[in-house]
Amino acid sequence: MAAKKGKKKITNYFRSVIAELKKVAWPNRKEVTTYTAVVLVTVLAVALFISVFDSVLSLLFSRALKLY
Repeated sequence: MAAKKGKKKITNYFRSVIAELKKVAWPNRKEVTTYTAVVLVTVLAVALFISVFDSVLSLLFSRALKLY
């Protein structure tokens, strides 16, 4: 008895998940390509910024430590 109720709940859950996924406005290929390019460029820009910032700080600290 309890097994049937559990199975029915699981079945209803997955049916509602499928129904919700049908409502989603999925992006087309061009949009996915554009969004991927934006993410990659942003990641590269942030990585470059962090790298330059780290190098400058490293240089400043190494010169500051040489003074003492």
